Amino acid sequence: MNLYMKQEIFTWGDKFWIYDQQGNGKYYVEGEVFSFGKKLHMYDVNNQEVAYIQQKLLSFLPKYEIYDGESLVAEVVKDFTFFHQRYEVNGPGWVVEGDFFDHEYQIMDGNGVIAAVSKEWFTFGDAYQIQVADHVKESFLVAIVLVIDACIDAQRND
Repeated sequence: MNLYMKQEIFTWGDKFWIYDQQGNGKYYVEGEVFSFGKKLHMYDVNNQEVAYIQQKLLSFLPKYEIYDGESLVAEVVKDFTFFHQRYEVNGPGWVVEGDFFDHEYQIMDGNGVIAAVSKEWFTFGDAYQIQVADHVKESFLVAIVLVIDACIDAQRND
């Protein structure tokens, strides 16, 4: 399945829409404006929260927690590497690797690639195409893409 994530521009805080292949809205993401660290809420089309993302402060490398309701389902941590970037998704045991500066990367489990993410260029605001394997919970995968986008954005602004 293909999903498309588009960032709204000229807004306070982070705002994203996630669409399916037919252009129908699937999820809406809104960031908290006045908070310590990045905090994002992801809602479905029925306005039900499907994921909450919170940046862990005071850590050496970027670290984010992903919640499903009150339950912590994953922690995304940037690995300390010299030559390439890599993220660990603790919980399901996934790995995120690729060319993060060009926004072309894959999310892998123990059996191979479960999602491929690529940035669309020449758009206002960030826009991504996300190819998701059928057996993967798409809202959870979108939450991981949002974390990677937040890490890249923070690195770009440093």
